[in-house]
Amino acid sequence: MASEYIDDFAAFIQASPSSYHAAAEVARQLEESGFARIDETDAWPTPEADLPQRGVLVRDGAVVAWAAPPNAGSTTPFRIVGAHTDSPGFKLKPKPTTGAAGWLQAGVEVYGGPLLNSWLDRELELAGRIVTTDGTEHLVRSGALLRIPQLAVHLDRGVNNEGLVLDKQRHTQPVWGVGDAEAADLLARVVEGSGAEASEIAGYDLVTVDTQEPHVFGLNGSLFASKRLDNLSSVYAGLRAMIAAGAGGAAPASDHISVLVAFDHEELGSESRSGANGPILHDVLTRISGSSGADGDQLQRAYAASWCVSADAGHAVHPNYPERHDPANRPIAGGGALLKINANQRYATDAHGAALWARLCAAAGVPYQEFVSNNSVPCGTTIGPLTATRLGIRTVDVGVPLLSMHSARELCHVDDPEFLAGALTAFYAGA
Repeated sequence: MASEYIDDFAAFIQASPSSYHAAAEVARQLEESGFARIDETDAWPTPEADLPQRGVLVRDGAVVAWAAPPNAGSTTPFRIVGAHTDSPGFKLKPKPTTGAAGWLQAGVEVYGGPLLNSWLDRELELAGRIVTTDGTEHLVRSGALLRIPQLAVHLDRGVNNEGLVLDKQRHTQPVWGVGDAEAADLLARVVEGSGAEASEIAGYDLVTVDTQEPHVFGLNGSLFASKRLDNLSSVYAGLRAMIAAGAGGAAPASDHISVLVAFDHEELGSESRSGANGPILHDVLTRISGSSGADGDQLQRAYAASWCVSADAGHAVHPNYPERHDPANRPIAGGGALLKINANQRYATDAHGAALWARLCAAAGVPYQEFVSNNSVPCGTTIGPLTATRLGIRTVDVGVPLLSMHSARELCHVDDPEFLAGALTAFYAGA
């Protein structure tokens, strides 16, 4: 049966159609829970005696939050949950209003590695941010506006036997109406109700999003389908755990500083100022440590005693393609969050990380299961190895098992996201 957690998670997904919306929603919920919003251009707050320090900041489509105990010192270690806010899909190009054969179309570019066919024949919206000529940023979403139409089987008789092959330029441009592209303005439609005028737009970062609502279904309501489970399943689990870590203004566990970071651009390789290969996490940790008077040596000592749990969605065994999975390690839907292991360091888990994850899941009373790739199938990667490499912090990779990863609409068991949240809560609690 669907839980209150899944209902709340579904609402979070609906509020987070883009990385920018997701970062803003995390910050909003944390502010409502008593976390102070920090502007990076301001001086860092100095810890107050006998009071926990709880803060959150947003950098573009990334968000970082922390809860530090009153007695945090210059070598207090960090317990970090890392995730990412972006998902594969399509991003709007410059000169976005195009058209052909009487149809109005949108010029889009492939973002990351989506399952292209999954985006066909769905009502899509555009969501993200626009920046006006005065430098003001607005979060916008269009509602159902676009559709990428598939060619009818009558005009592609071999499609079911020979397979569907999509050219990323010619076959993925969505329609959004009929008329003269010279006279139409897609951006004007997107910004309706935002308080901005299309003529004021100087820049934008807009992505396509499936408009179908998340849905619980299947036998006994055991299945959950939604857009952006990769990786909002981890972002929301970390958010719930962070709220619990700083709940009610009570001091968090006294032996570490709890940190949640949700990076942007993981699906592109994390090479950005808000990505895991950029400076954002190091910047925040340095400023947290510096506010307690720590020098460089003391910060490195804190890093050496710290932990990062890199949380990103993984794969359940697909019943129609069982041969694509490892023959011995067979994670199933509902079997708990994954402990992700790879000999070639595509995941950062080592023996100490495996032992930590076992302790956390035992403390939370939730199951877990190992994931390792079939040797013949290349393994994906996460922010885990990047964070471990940049900071030298011991890291373990985990995540919720999915079917249809990188589809416009992914699938998981209703229990697994809450299992992950339970283990992350135990992590912040010091288990």
